[in-house]
Amino acid sequence: MREVRILEIKQSVFADNDRQAQSLRKELKEKGVFLLNLMSSPGSGKTTTLMRTIERLKDSLRIGVMEADIDSDVDARTISESGAKVIQLHTGGMCHLDAQMTRQGLEGLETDDVELVILENVGNLVCPAEFDTGAVKNAMILSVPEGDDKPLKYPLMFSVCDVVLINKIDVLPYFDFDMEKCREYIHMRNPKTKIIPLCAKTGEGIEEWADWLLEEAENWKK
Repeated sequence: MREVRILEIKQSVFADNDRQAQSLRKELKEKGVFLLNLMSSPGSGKTTTLMRTIERLKDSLRIGVMEADIDSDVDARTISESGAKVIQLHTGGMCHLDAQMTRQGLEGLETDDVELVILENVGNLVCPAEFDTGAVKNAMILSVPEGDDKPLKYPLMFSVCDVVLINKIDVLPYFDFDMEKCREYIHMRNPKTKIIPLCAKTGEGIEEWADWLLEEAENWKK
Protein backbone atom coordinates (compact mmCIF):
# COMPACT_ATOMS: atom_id res chain seq x y z
CA MET A 1 0.00 0.00 0.00
CA ARG A 2 1.30 3.43 -0.94
CA GLU A 3 2.45 5.69 1.83
CA VAL A 4 0.05 8.58 2.41
CA ARG A 5 1.62 11.99 2.65
CA ILE A 6 0.44 13.96 5.68
CA LEU A 7 0.66 17.72 5.71
CA GLU A 8 0.35 19.38 9.11
CA ILE A 9 -1.13 22.86 8.97
CA LYS A 10 0.56 24.95 11.63
CA GLN A 11 -0.89 28.33 10.75
CA SER A 12 -4.51 29.41 10.76
CA VAL A 13 -5.92 30.27 7.33
CA PHE A 14 -7.25 33.39 9.03
CA ALA A 15 -3.84 34.44 10.39
CA ASP A 16 -3.22 37.14 7.78
CA ASN A 17 -6.68 38.60 8.30
CA ASP A 18 -6.20 38.56 12.06
CA ARG A 19 -2.96 40.53 11.71
CA GLN A 20 -4.64 43.09 9.48
CA ALA A 21 -7.51 43.38 11.95
CA GLN A 22 -5.14 44.06 14.84
CA SER A 23 -3.33 46.67 12.79
CA LEU A 24 -6.61 48.36 11.90
CA ARG A 25 -7.70 48.48 15.55
CA LYS A 26 -4.40 50.11 16.47
CA GLU A 27 -4.92 52.79 13.82
CA LEU A 28 -8.50 53.41 14.96
CA LYS A 29 -7.30 53.75 18.55
CA GLU A 30 -4.78 56.38 17.50
CA LYS A 31 -7.50 58.32 15.67
CA GLY A 32 -10.01 57.94 18.50
CA VAL A 33 -12.52 56.21 16.20
CA PHE A 34 -14.70 53.46 17.68
CA LEU A 35 -15.77 50.79 15.17
CA LEU A 36 -18.75 48.55 15.95
CA ASN A 37 -19.45 45.45 13.87
CA LEU A 38 -23.24 44.85 13.84
CA MET A 39 -24.37 41.43 12.65
CA SER A 40 -27.61 39.47 12.35
CA SER A 41 -29.70 37.38 10.00
CA PRO A 42 -31.83 39.16 7.35
CA GLY A 43 -35.04 40.67 8.68
CA SER A 44 -33.94 40.91 12.31
CA GLY A 45 -34.31 44.69 12.34
CA LYS A 46 -30.68 45.88 11.96
CA THR A 47 -31.49 48.99 9.97
CA THR A 48 -34.42 50.02 12.17
CA THR A 49 -32.32 49.49 15.29
CA LEU A 50 -29.54 51.50 13.70
CA MET A 51 -31.88 54.38 12.92
CA ARG A 52 -33.05 54.44 16.56
CA THR A 53 -29.44 54.28 17.77
CA ILE A 54 -28.37 57.21 15.62
CA GLU A 55 -31.36 59.23 16.77
CA ARG A 56 -30.38 58.64 20.39
CA LEU A 57 -26.63 59.32 19.98
CA LYS A 58 -26.36 61.94 17.23
CA ASP A 59 -26.08 64.80 19.74
CA SER A 60 -23.31 62.99 21.66
CA LEU A 61 -21.16 61.48 18.91
CA ARG A 62 -20.31 62.16 15.29
CA ILE A 63 -21.52 58.99 13.61
CA GLY A 64 -20.60 57.25 10.37
CA VAL A 65 -22.24 54.11 8.97
CA MET A 66 -20.96 51.52 6.52
CA GLU A 67 -23.77 49.48 4.97
CA ALA A 68 -22.50 46.15 3.63
CA ASP A 69 -24.59 44.11 1.24
CA ILE A 70 -24.18 41.80 -1.71
CA ASP A 71 -26.00 44.35 -3.87
CA SER A 72 -28.37 47.37 -3.75
CA ASP A 73 -28.18 50.60 -1.76
CA VAL A 74 -31.58 50.35 -0.05
CA ASP A 75 -30.22 50.40 3.51
CA ALA A 76 -27.76 53.23 2.82
CA ARG A 77 -30.56 55.38 1.43
CA THR A 78 -32.59 54.73 4.57
CA ILE A 79 -29.69 55.55 6.90
CA SER A 80 -28.90 58.75 4.96
CA GLU A 81 -32.24 60.12 6.19
CA SER A 82 -30.88 60.03 9.77
CA GLY A 83 -28.26 62.67 9.00
CA ALA A 84 -25.39 60.29 9.73
CA LYS A 85 -22.51 60.01 7.32
CA VAL A 86 -23.04 56.82 5.29
CA ILE A 87 -21.40 54.72 2.61
CA GLN A 88 -22.66 51.58 0.85
CA LEU A 89 -20.27 48.64 0.51
CA HIS A 90 -20.93 45.99 -2.13
CA THR A 91 -19.22 42.67 -1.37
CA GLY A 92 -19.37 41.29 -4.92
CA GLY A 93 -21.33 38.23 -3.85
CA MET A 94 -19.30 37.52 -0.71
CA CYS A 95 -21.32 36.87 2.43
CA HIS A 96 -19.01 38.68 4.85
CA LEU A 97 -16.47 41.46 5.32
CA ASP A 98 -12.89 40.90 6.37
CA ALA A 99 -10.36 43.40 7.76
CA GLN A 100 -9.06 44.56 4.37
CA MET A 101 -12.57 45.14 3.03
CA THR A 102 -13.43 47.04 6.19
CA ARG A 103 -10.32 49.19 5.78
CA GLN A 104 -11.37 50.04 2.22
CA GLY A 105 -14.80 51.02 3.53
CA LEU A 106 -13.31 53.27 6.21
CA GLU A 107 -11.11 54.97 3.62
CA GLY A 108 -14.17 55.59 1.46
CA LEU A 109 -16.17 56.88 4.42
CA GLU A 110 -13.32 59.19 5.47
CA THR A 111 -13.20 59.03 9.26
CA ASP A 112 -11.49 62.32 10.09
CA ASP A 113 -14.81 63.83 11.13
CA VAL A 114 -16.42 60.85 12.92
CA GLU A 115 -16.01 59.30 16.36
CA LEU A 116 -18.27 56.25 16.02
CA VAL A 117 -18.47 54.06 12.92
CA ILE A 118 -21.07 51.31 12.75
CA LEU A 119 -20.53 48.55 10.21
CA GLU A 120 -23.84 46.92 9.32
CA ASN A 121 -22.47 43.59 8.16
CA VAL A 122 -24.05 41.29 5.57
CA GLY A 123 -27.21 39.60 6.88
CA ASN A 124 -26.05 36.09 7.78
CA LEU A 125 -25.29 34.16 11.00
CA VAL A 126 -22.35 32.13 9.67
CA CYS A 127 -19.70 33.87 7.52
CA PRO A 128 -19.54 37.28 9.27
CA ALA A 129 -18.70 35.58 12.57
CA GLU A 130 -15.66 33.88 11.05
CA PHE A 131 -13.79 37.03 10.03
CA ASP A 132 -12.33 39.66 12.35
CA THR A 133 -13.21 42.98 10.73
CA GLY A 134 -10.95 45.05 12.95
CA ALA A 135 -13.92 46.29 14.96
CA VAL A 136 -13.48 47.27 18.59
CA LYS A 137 -16.66 45.45 19.60
CA ASN A 138 -19.00 42.95 17.97
CA ALA A 139 -22.76 43.16 18.39
CA MET A 140 -25.56 41.08 16.97
CA ILE A 141 -29.33 41.25 16.82
CA LEU A 142 -31.51 38.21 17.46
CA SER A 143 -35.18 38.83 16.77
CA VAL A 144 -37.93 37.03 18.69
CA PRO A 145 -39.49 35.41 15.57
CA GLU A 146 -36.17 33.64 14.88
CA GLY A 147 -36.52 31.54 18.03
CA ASP A 148 -34.70 31.21 21.34
CA ASP A 149 -32.55 28.28 20.17
CA LYS A 150 -30.38 30.21 17.70
CA PRO A 151 -27.37 30.26 20.09
CA LEU A 152 -27.41 26.46 19.96
CA LYS A 153 -27.50 26.38 16.16
CA TYR A 154 -24.98 29.15 15.45
CA PRO A 155 -22.46 28.91 18.31
CA LEU A 156 -19.64 30.91 16.75
CA MET A 157 -21.77 34.00 16.13
CA PHE A 158 -22.82 34.18 19.76
CA SER A 159 -19.35 33.37 21.08
CA VAL A 160 -17.71 36.32 19.29
CA CYS A 161 -20.28 38.95 20.31
CA ASP A 162 -19.79 41.38 23.16
CA VAL A 163 -23.47 42.28 23.21
CA VAL A 164 -26.63 40.60 21.93
CA LEU A 165 -29.74 42.68 21.28
CA ILE A 166 -32.94 40.65 21.46
CA ASN A 167 -35.22 42.63 19.16
CA LYS A 168 -38.98 42.65 18.54
CA ILE A 169 -39.91 41.94 22.15
CA ASP A 170 -43.28 43.53 21.38
CA VAL A 171 -44.31 40.26 19.67
CA LEU A 172 -43.23 37.96 22.52
CA PRO A 173 -46.86 37.02 23.32
CA TYR A 174 -47.30 35.63 19.82
CA PHE A 175 -44.21 33.42 19.60
CA ASP A 176 -42.90 30.43 21.48
CA PHE A 177 -39.82 32.29 22.68
CA ASP A 178 -38.43 31.67 26.17
CA MET A 179 -36.35 34.68 27.19
CA GLU A 180 -34.67 32.94 30.12
CA LYS A 181 -33.70 29.94 28.03
CA CYS A 182 -32.32 32.24 25.39
CA ARG A 183 -30.20 34.04 27.99
CA GLU A 184 -28.95 30.69 29.24
CA TYR A 185 -28.05 29.52 25.73
CA ILE A 186 -26.22 32.77 24.93
CA HIS A 187 -24.18 32.60 28.13
CA MET A 188 -23.32 28.98 27.36
CA ARG A 189 -21.48 30.35 24.32
CA ASN A 190 -20.05 33.43 26.02
CA PRO A 191 -20.64 34.09 29.72
CA LYS A 192 -19.45 37.69 29.35
CA THR A 193 -21.92 38.68 26.63
CA LYS A 194 -24.23 41.54 27.60
CA ILE A 195 -27.88 40.89 26.68
CA ILE A 196 -30.30 43.74 26.02
CA PRO A 197 -33.95 43.04 25.12
CA LEU A 198 -35.43 45.83 23.03
CA CYS A 199 -37.99 46.82 20.44
CA ALA A 200 -36.62 49.00 17.65
CA LYS A 201 -40.14 49.75 16.48
CA THR A 202 -41.35 51.26 19.77
CA GLY A 203 -37.98 52.35 21.15
CA GLU A 204 -38.20 50.18 24.26
CA GLY A 205 -34.70 49.21 25.44
CA ILE A 206 -32.92 51.54 23.01
CA GLU A 207 -31.84 53.81 25.89
CA GLU A 208 -29.91 51.00 27.60
CA TRP A 209 -28.30 49.92 24.34
CA ALA A 210 -27.33 53.47 23.35
CA ASP A 211 -25.90 54.17 26.81
CA TRP A 212 -23.75 51.03 26.59
CA LEU A 213 -22.47 52.01 23.16
CA LEU A 214 -21.76 55.60 24.22
CA GLU A 215 -19.79 54.44 27.25
CA GLU A 216 -17.74 52.00 25.16
CA ALA A 217 -16.99 54.68 22.57
CA GLU A 218 -15.96 57.20 25.21
CA ASN A 219 -13.72 54.67 26.97
CA TRP A 220 -12.04 53.83 23.67
CA LYS A 221 -10.86 57.42 23.31
CA LYS A 222 -9.16 57.47 26.73
